[in-house]
Amino acid sequence: MSSQLKISMAQLNFHVGDIALNTGKIVDAIARAELDQADLLVFPELAITGYPPEDLLFRKGLYLQVDAALKQICSHVHNLDVIVGYPRLVPRESGNAIYNAACLIRNGEIFAVYDKWALPNYSVFDEKRYFQAGSQSCVVDVKGVPVGITICEDIWEQAPINAAVKDGAKLVVNINASPFHLGKMESREVEVQKRVREAGVPIVYLNLLGGQDELVFDGASFVMNSAGETVCRLAAFEEQQSLIRVDVKTVEPKLATMQDLPATYQAIFDALVLGVKDYVRKNGFSGVVLGLSGGIDSALTLVVAVEALGAENVEAIMLPTRYTSDMSLQDAEKLAANLRVDYRSIAIEPAFKTVLSMLSDEFAGREVDATEENIQARIRGIVLMGISNKKGKMVLTTGNKSEMAVGYSTLYGDMAGGFDVLKDLPKTLVYDICRYCNRDKDVIPRRIIERPPSAELRDDQTDQDSLPDYEVLDAILDCYIEKEMSINEIISLGYDADVVYNVARMVDINEYKRRQAPPGVRITPKAFGRDRRYPLTSGFVDKTGE
Repeated sequence: MSSQLKISMAQLNFHVGDIALNTGKIVDAIARAELDQADLLVFPELAITGYPPEDLLFRKGLYLQVDAALKQICSHVHNLDVIVGYPRLVPRESGNAIYNAACLIRNGEIFAVYDKWALPNYSVFDEKRYFQAGSQSCVVDVKGVPVGITICEDIWEQAPINAAVKDGAKLVVNINASPFHLGKMESREVEVQKRVREAGVPIVYLNLLGGQDELVFDGASFVMNSAGETVCRLAAFEEQQSLIRVDVKTVEPKLATMQDLPATYQAIFDALVLGVKDYVRKNGFSGVVLGLSGGIDSALTLVVAVEALGAENVEAIMLPTRYTSDMSLQDAEKLAANLRVDYRSIAIEPAFKTVLSMLSDEFAGREVDATEENIQARIRGIVLMGISNKKGKMVLTTGNKSEMAVGYSTLYGDMAGGFDVLKDLPKTLVYDICRYCNRDKDVIPRRIIERPPSAELRDDQTDQDSLPDYEVLDAILDCYIEKEMSINEIISLGYDADVVYNVARMVDINEYKRRQAPPGVRITPKAFGRDRRYPLTSGFVDKTGE
């Protein structure tokens, strides 16, 4: 029995639903692996359809394309074995069964099939809506090495790996579509290490790469030897196909491909960049346009957009009104010049005056309030969406998670757009990432970071006129949203009771706004949208935990 395998790890970026494109990438990767004389080529989970295909899995036509893709892929497999993920439809009289499957292709034919055992149904996952769970291990002899095949969540449980080892596996290949959030890259390796130490066999962990709606798949694939040591790691946030050599009888030293995991701020920035790049490109837009206010949120959004798409594909528009300060005008222009983007100013004061005049009878006898502020934001939304429609460029909105949480935003105004880059970044983290972007030189003018944040929709306005200091607000939001603590539990930590009650109330009553917000890159384990699903209409108040 042989103890060594040459494995080509294809950490690739697939497009959900574009089976022809995905198949072409798979075929190209097979050709590269054959040139490298690989014994085994491994692709991510559901590579043929992309992940997650969601309710596309209920379309009969999807499986006709999957079957055709499998036949095309098989026709290119001659001198190596290939493991590829796909949805497997099994017709039954009582109703079709769908499995999240992986097949091993050998000599132009499907040689073995494995159906995923552990179906995640939490956080962003709802696989039990679509798939039936498998119950049989799959161990295949590849050039004399018994290889067990598992899929993603299987690695977080003992049973699938143990079953494969019991059936003779000396190496386990785990194909994944594991999305990024803070700490996830590290936690994967910790969990795989547990499985290795339980099972005593090396594990090849191959992860998907790319942005899909709000999710970002970071890659960072790795190999762990039988001693629980990471001996190979592919790059995070980059497509990569790498040939590795695994010896199941020895504890290898670190292999040639050994990338470090990115530090926290770099990982966040890279996730934002990849999420924006793939959302814009995969949805067919030529570029983006955004409102540049001279504030910190639009500044970071612009930096990310330029990194993702190139300065030539980004337009930044200043939309001043009577309340816009000279400081904002100067800082926005300087930032745009630093990044070399197409920048101009379009004053909205004429439109603001016209709307106020149109509504003068309706507003007669009523005090000026947030209504007039929202009108300005909505005029800006109209201008940006007009540019978007005319030029075919997506509008990027600039709201952060703190604002989204408490509703400090305007429906059909600053929330109007196609993608919210900072949607899952608390305001304090926005500051941290901006400072990180300036670590070598001041790309973002320092005054943008140091000045008090303001929407500049009325005279002498700052965010803290309406909100607690962001350090306090973000800490309370972390307790209430991320940790799901009760109001009394948060108060017991020493926060002012009135502030906690007010913040919790703002979070609860603004669910309707968040439901109408554009998607944005998921960064935390509890992002608005797929992670956190609350009713729009609810009278529940959580005061427990005394």
